[in-house]
Amino acid sequence: MNKKRSCRHFLTLLDLNASELKWLLTRSKQLKTLRNAGVIYEPLRNRTLAMVFEKSSTRTRVSFEVGMTQLGGHALFLSARDTQLGRGELIEDSAKVLSRMVDCIMIRTFEHRKLERFAANSSVPVINGLTDWAHPCQLLADLQTWQEHSGAIEGRTALWVGDGNNMCHSYIHAAQLLNFNLRIACPEGYEPDPQVLTPAKNCTLFRNPLEAAQGVDLIATDVWASMGQEQEQIARRAAFAAYQVNNEMMSKAQPNALFMHCLPAHRGEEVAASVIDGNNSVVWDEAENRLHSEKALLEFLLCPEVISNLDSEPKVIE
Repeated sequence: MNKKRSCRHFLTLLDLNASELKWLLTRSKQLKTLRNAGVIYEPLRNRTLAMVFEKSSTRTRVSFEVGMTQLGGHALFLSARDTQLGRGELIEDSAKVLSRMVDCIMIRTFEHRKLERFAANSSVPVINGLTDWAHPCQLLADLQTWQEHSGAIEGRTALWVGDGNNMCHSYIHAAQLLNFNLRIACPEGYEPDPQVLTPAKNCTLFRNPLEAAQGVDLIATDVWASMGQEQEQIARRAAFAAYQVNNEMMSKAQPNALFMHCLPAHRGEEVAASVIDGNNSVVWDEAENRLHSEKALLEFLLCPEVISNLDSEPKVIE
């Protein structure tokens, strides 16, 4: 009989506490330094990550697959066409089967509840590669990038502009854990889930994006219509027309304020080309850091021996 093993899942940022998140951000920077120095570090040799994609991806697939390779392991790509999930097999059954064969499972899907059902029946760690409700892996990269460019995050102010979507939810979770202020500028009807926003005392909702941008240290946005919302494109363009991150909005922020976008971006819609391609944009560092932050996450979930003291600097293992 295969007994269910005790394991950690990463479905939202709130599956971590503040010390664990800070540890991950420090570790991400360390792993990036090791890789840039050409150091071979393979703690996941003979380990396999199953990557289940019901939503297409560039950055998520490449970062996890390359990350597992660099850590000495193997990543297995499974699309909806490649698995019985796409043919109606129970989520619970797929979770029980896959978790007997692999060491970790990353899922990129639509409904967050589907991810929760999968994790509840998996005997190995499950990672949220994106759901309609949360995108915690992207926030690991965003937070790492913010720290790299600006130093300490606590007490600073970020602005989320646009849809109160999965990225907005994860920014709210990050603000709660790392104690920074978050302003959210969105049109009526596109607010974040009240269950996410209400407990976050350091998050404030704005209707006027230019007012919200006053003095902020970071401005982040996303496309106006995400995957699965294409039929809403015309209505969303009208609703979000005043929420484009452009030079006027950036001029209201701090002079050294950063601009972030999880990509892919639609220049001329949610962001002006002059902003995303400008000097304050760190989107390419942000995209690269998906690799380093996810390597730290995989190590955290699969190599608990490296976490000796969450309140001190992680040890560099070569």
